[in-house]
Amino acid sequence: MRENSFTMTDPVGVTIHVYEWLPDIETPVRGIVQISHGMCETAARYARFAAALTGNGYAVYANDHRGHGQTAGEVDLLGDTGENGFYWMRRNVLQLCAIALSRHVGRPIFLFAHSMGSFLAQKMMCEEGNEIYAGYILSGTNGPRSMLRLGESLADIQLRLQGNRHRSVLLNGIVFGGYNRAFLPIRTAFDWLSRDESEVDKYIADPFCGAICTTCFFRDFFRLLRDIHSRKSLRTLRTDKPVYLFSGAKDPVSTNGQGVLRLVKIYKEHGISDVEHKLYPEGRHEMLNEVNREQVTVDVLDWIARHLPSEEKPQTAGVITS
Repeated sequence: MRENSFTMTDPVGVTIHVYEWLPDIETPVRGIVQISHGMCETAARYARFAAALTGNGYAVYANDHRGHGQTAGEVDLLGDTGENGFYWMRRNVLQLCAIALSRHVGRPIFLFAHSMGSFLAQKMMCEEGNEIYAGYILSGTNGPRSMLRLGESLADIQLRLQGNRHRSVLLNGIVFGGYNRAFLPIRTAFDWLSRDESEVDKYIADPFCGAICTTCFFRDFFRLLRDIHSRKSLRTLRTDKPVYLFSGAKDPVSTNGQGVLRLVKIYKEHGISDVEHKLYPEGRHEMLNEVNREQVTVDVLDWIARHLPSEEKPQTAGVITS
């Protein structure tokens, strides 16, 4: 695998850090996988997954979202996505998509989106530009949920009292506070991420992971979560693109997988015929970092291979190489 990084500047002048992982020089590129990472993490954490993808002939691109990783640049700036941050994160994803397609002309591109990234992708599936992707893979995602208006109202109050850039311990606790309840005895605050303790410890040790986000971030996040399942958004849902959803069956973000099942039902009811899903028994939030991650990766590789244009289909699909 060849590893590179570069930056791109978005229309309002923000410099976005990008990771590029490519197959070895002798391996032809038959497709592109773009990764949209989750909240309070970085795209750098997907290098192992990228190694499996590049080993199967895919070019991989992932940017650190606004307020995350090297795009934030400094630990003190983590969790601050700025004004209209979630809109601009989606525009940045499309900007990177255009770059990837220009570097691998004629190759199909799939969007792999995890957690917060998957909610960005859900919105993008209903927006202009969604025709670019050959398919969507949603990891650790969820369907409609309650209490979002209350969360947004609390965020609005705190924003008025303490400002946009206040680090909201209150809202952080409301969002994440209950996630460990099913995993007693609790070893760390992030046991809900994975059963693999070494992976949890890596997350905790990474200074660019686990930040407390700003009040403005949480307000805009709650708004996005309300919007993506609204009637207005779903009326413009792209129905001719395949979707693969997967989650741990004990992932608190997906309400133990029940949110994935609700979302699958919604997508089918709104006309997406090619929807597949998988719930992994005992799995938690980060299935790519779970104890059975090799099987999870093989399943993703298999789905992509089955959805390549016929001329790009491999002889053998779903093989992990490094």
